[in-house]
Parts: sequence; structure tokens; C-alpha cells
Amino acid sequence: MISINNLSYYPVGTTLVSDDLIEFHASRILLILRICGQKDKARKQYKITGLTKLAKLDFFVRYPEFFRRLAKRLDLAELNIENHTGGIESRMIRFHYGPWDQRYYQLLPYLEARSLISVEKDKTAFTFFLLEKGQHITDQLLEDSDFELLKHNLFNIKRSIGSYSGNKLKELVYDMFKEEVTNQPLGNIIF
Repeated sequence: MISINNLSYYPVGTTLVSDDLIEFHASRILLILRICGQKDKARKQYKITGLTKLAKLDFFVRYPEFFRRLAKRLDLAELNIENHTGGIESRMIRFHYGPWDQRYYQLLPYLEARSLISVEKDKTAFTFFLLEKGQHITDQLLEDSDFELLKHNLFNIKRSIGSYSGNKLKELVYDMFKEEVTNQPLGNIIF
């Protein structure tokens, strides 16, 4: 991945897609924390506990059709899933605990180094906190009309499965998407 700030180093004549930009992925992760995260009362910050949970919420954001299928199976008629649209935003791979993106190893330290999030480990789980600077950025993104579809999709995800644990989300993915995810060899791209 490359930062928008370093595009002058990008080879001339090479196609650049949004998937190659770290800011593209950073904005989505920040919005997941802001919309799907729980408010920590003591710290007054949004948080998500567990890398598995963060990755599975990200999966349903990136793959809107998979979320639509899940919503139908869970009989979530109160959601306006007809407007929950979009194609695959950015591909993920099948990994040990389901859908995964190797770029998390670059993306999460990028966000933490810029004081947008903090990452804390408690025994076996990581907790991701949206810091004040990250909160300010998400406020701006939520006001931007270019993020309307993503915002709509994230609110659907929060209302339906946002309270689920990472393990429960993983089990849902494995149970529902056997052909597309569960039965795929490790490292295969999810289509």
C-alpha cells in the first residue's frame, strides 16, 4: 500500500486503484470503530474488542452481498437491506479464522502511529480504541456525502450484528459461506 502523500514516488504509467491507498483502508477501519464500536463509558471512546471481530465486521462492509444474505437468513426485515448495496470493495483472503487481510499488519500500526487509534492487549484479546483525533476525522467523514453508502451499510451492520462477539461472527461466516470461505484453502482470495 502507498500513502496519498507519497504518490510522487509511484511509477509513472502504472495504474493506481483505491485499494492500493492506505488512506482508503484507514478511513473504513476508523468508520467501523466509530459506528460499530461500543462507547467506553470511562474513557469516552469507541472501542472494538478482538481482532477477529474487527476483521469480520470489515468483511461484511467489504462484501455487501454477503451481508445481505446474512440479513435474510437472520430474518432482519427491519433493516433496509434493499439499499445495502455495492460491489466487493476490497478483496480479502481465507485465513485461519475466516476472512482476513494481510494489510492489517501495516494498517493498524499506521493508524496507531498517527494517534487515531490505540491498541491495547488484555490477556489474549486486542482492544481497539478510537482516539480523539480519529473521532474528529470520522465526524468529518460522516458529514461527507461520498461516504453515504458506506455509512448506511455500517449502520445496518451495527444494528444487526454489531453486538456479536468475534467468535460468533466467525462461526456465522463459517456456517453461512461454506463454499465461498470455509471450504477454501488458506490464502485463497474470497470472491
